[in-house]
Amino acid sequence: MPVPAAYLGIILIWSTTPLTIQWSTQGANFAFAVLARMVIGLATAIVLLLGGRTRFPVHARALSSYVVGGLGLFSSMALTYWSSRHVHSGLISVTFGLSPLMASILATFLLGEKAITPWKVLGMLLGVSGLGIIFLDGTSLGGAHSKAGLTVLLFAVFFYATCLVWLKRIGDDSPPLATTVGSLGVATPLFAVLWLATSGEIPATIPWRSGLAIVYLGVFGSAIAFTMYYYVIKHLRATRIALITLITPVMALLLGNLLNGEHVTPNLGFGTALILLGLAVHQHESIRLPLRSRRLH
Repeated sequence: MPVPAAYLGIILIWSTTPLTIQWSTQGANFAFAVLARMVIGLATAIVLLLGGRTRFPVHARALSSYVVGGLGLFSSMALTYWSSRHVHSGLISVTFGLSPLMASILATFLLGEKAITPWKVLGMLLGVSGLGIIFLDGTSLGGAHSKAGLTVLLFAVFFYATCLVWLKRIGDDSPPLATTVGSLGVATPLFAVLWLATSGEIPATIPWRSGLAIVYLGVFGSAIAFTMYYYVIKHLRATRIALITLITPVMALLLGNLLNGEHVTPNLGFGTALILLGLAVHQHESIRLPLRSRRLH
């Protein structure tokens, strides 16, 4: 698959993920919803792996990537699903838009990348300012425990960015589908433990929209999107991968407004605009240098 096609596929799927995560938890415990998603995702990925006769490496570097990917998946998704009950779906994508800022800081220390420059510092300041505006405006967040939900989301973003950078540091060359199967294989038992610890109950009935959302997230949001995600990790820098979240917040906010009746308040819109501007400034040099290189050639 061409890298641009995989990149676009991730954007399209991740734009719909926050809304479908919120739908999947309506009428079902959040831990059951995410466990069901991971079971479906793992089963789908295994079928694709076996059907395509894709190799499944078990050498030390591959096993390390499975463990890191699985732990990152569990920590970020468990926190995201919990918080999805308390914040608007669009805000989930907006908050994950901060991941390039976190990734650049982590890449400096873990990968030795020269990721901290004046432009990037300015971008970080704009992003944090936008988050502060959103955080202080309680009416734009969602439910009664929205500030707690947003705080938990920030931890989810941190774990996501850490996992992204750590996988780049490992540098495993296993097939992306194998990494998906391995990561889901590590994460799924952890989600089962979480489900048993929180309720351990299977809902008597699941609303049709919740059921469809769980299936969609399992097949597309997990098996397919994760495979494309691990694929682009091998071909792009960590900060460029995280740039995906520059595009998805706008689409997620629009979908939340159109399909879920989520009102975009002026403060939420202004805060989101500052975060996106911060991301654009943060990536200014990464975009400008390749363009300059093309002109010279």
